[in-house]
Amino acid sequence: MSYNAQRALELLRRGSGIPDAQFREDQSEAIRHVVEGRGRLLVIQKTGWGKSFVYFIATRLLRDSGAGPALLVSPLLSLMRNQIAAAERMGVQAVTINSANTAEWEVVEERLRNDEVDILLISPERLSNEDFRENVLPGIAGRLSLLVVDEAYCISDWGHDFRPDYRLIERISSSLPQNFRLLATTATANDRVTNDLEQILGPRLHVLRGDLHRPSLVLQTIRLPTQAERLAWIADRLAAIPGSGIIYTLTVRDANRVAEWLRNRGFEVQAYSSRSDDREELEERLLENRVKALVATTALGMGFDKPDLAFVIHYQTPGSVIAYYQQVGRAGRAIDAAYGVLLSGTEDTDITDYFIHSAFPTVDEVDSVTGALEDEPEGLTVPQLLHRVNVSRTRIAQTIKLLSLESPAPIAKVGTKWQLTPVRLSDEFWDRARRLTALRVEEQRQMQEYVALDSGYMEFLIRALDGRSEATDHSHLGALPETVSNETIRDAVRFLRRTSVDIQPRLQWPPGGLPTYGISGRIPVESRAEIGKALCIWGDAGWGGLVRIGKYMDGRFPDELVAASAELIRKWNPQPGPAWVTCIPSSRHPSLVPDFARQLAYALGLPFSASLVTTEQRPEQKDMANSSQQALNLDGSLGVIADELMQGPVLLVDDMVDSRWTFTVASWLLRGHGCQEVWPFALADAGTSGGR
Repeated sequence: MSYNAQRALELLRRGSGIPDAQFREDQSEAIRHVVEGRGRLLVIQKTGWGKSFVYFIATRLLRDSGAGPALLVSPLLSLMRNQIAAAERMGVQAVTINSANTAEWEVVEERLRNDEVDILLISPERLSNEDFRENVLPGIAGRLSLLVVDEAYCISDWGHDFRPDYRLIERISSSLPQNFRLLATTATANDRVTNDLEQILGPRLHVLRGDLHRPSLVLQTIRLPTQAERLAWIADRLAAIPGSGIIYTLTVRDANRVAEWLRNRGFEVQAYSSRSDDREELEERLLENRVKALVATTALGMGFDKPDLAFVIHYQTPGSVIAYYQQVGRAGRAIDAAYGVLLSGTEDTDITDYFIHSAFPTVDEVDSVTGALEDEPEGLTVPQLLHRVNVSRTRIAQTIKLLSLESPAPIAKVGTKWQLTPVRLSDEFWDRARRLTALRVEEQRQMQEYVALDSGYMEFLIRALDGRSEATDHSHLGALPETVSNETIRDAVRFLRRTSVDIQPRLQWPPGGLPTYGISGRIPVESRAEIGKALCIWGDAGWGGLVRIGKYMDGRFPDELVAASAELIRKWNPQPGPAWVTCIPSSRHPSLVPDFARQLAYALGLPFSASLVTTEQRPEQKDMANSSQQALNLDGSLGVIADELMQGPVLLVDDMVDSRWTFTVASWLLRGHGCQEVWPFALADAGTSGGR
């Protein structure tokens, strides 16, 4: 069909709400390429260029000519509200099928059958959903006029954020006719990713690559080793930066911590992560400048569009240049100048190392899962696997996901159970894991090069993305001061040290129960622990470092931790208050926790009694990888010395809490021997996940 340039411009103006809007460089060319069916197209353009206008306008033009609906595969459905609103202004009927709108699926499917939908938006994970593949996709596959793959770098395992389910697109792409309209879009694809996409998306893929330079951005890096210094710098500088922005952290825990700190300093900020229940409301508040900043993980990344975003500050260093360019590129899209400040500290590489080395299952994890399935020809559910193998739930889920997406796959799901297939896992799987792990390490090293720069930041990013860097204009804004107030640092240290973590009681024994103790099912209220407290998070910037040193280096916990724990317990003031103190025993470190518990009891003015005893040597709980294994590891391993029991509620002390099973079993034993309320207290919580 022919391309109607005037109609395309009219749709742009309606969609953008700007009466005199004009296409950006290459936008109209990309729409023409798709509409006229000139072959498969990969559009690589910087954030804010307007890639969504290309596929929504192309869809409207194709539908105007009588063509069938389009299918858009994107990992950004939760962040595409602005784009969908623009599509609706252009008369494009855009609907989605995702896990968040299950109540609407039946209506959406009926509209698809009646040809009342112009474009269907799905996540890549939906392609692996059996119901979608069998009941929805066949009904529209023969009528599709266009397949759009948004954030196409996720297809390539060379990309910084490879999504396993995107591998299904490679299979779909290879089955499509060569003249079928396929549009892939991304803001971040270096030559390595682009070459990979050319192999995956078929021969004769036309690439439309734009300029990556962002002249509005003022970039700088500031090395501040401790979290207290970085908290202080942000607090000292934030008020002087005009407008609103995003502060990125590497973990959910840090997003919550930074947001709380800044609120304490009088700033209107909110934390944003994959665990936020009100993400849409938080996005609206930032879009309308009702908050100074969202403190966010990468959950607020691709797809979020605020043209006047005034700053992006990184609390820690991301794992790759591509990830950093994408995140910092959210700022300064439609304003003359914006700040992009990268703060870096000592924990950055520890966090990114974890993400790098947990991206693929280990050989032992794969062998454990496949070995358990081999022993059960009828297959196993995930809970059954957890009961049989010492692998965490997250790692089991990841292992199953990656193995099931291999082609051919060595495992398959039958009903609710996973079974082995006759196929053996290929050596290519492990070659890919080694290759990509090495790549991530190199990307991490490259990011450290960026951190060390004192100028030429944009040029470095563009070269790393294989763009042209010879003509880079710079904003008139000057760099922000790097100095930090000592007084604010002291305030930040005090803030980090006054945080604490609740220890929630377990309400249910694990599947299958604990056979040695003869218990299963729901834990009666009269046998449970109360809500407890942990002084800090393991290895954290507040007290966590001292806990680690005391446990593994000094062999005793310092008086400073005793005093801090006593202060926390007094402020906590559980009721009815503890009348005595006991502790979790350990045959490996027999004096560490009892000595601390005695000192704590003395500081609280309470008696101490070692009323619990280890009855059988077991592996350390930290070596148990999932909840079921941790519970079974304790089964029959603890006992009570009846003569050591005292009257009244008890404070139950341990150095670490992770799965909470040790506290759960110990509390059940104490309550079963007549103790009243059991209040757990731990120095550090090792189970509070950082997450994204």
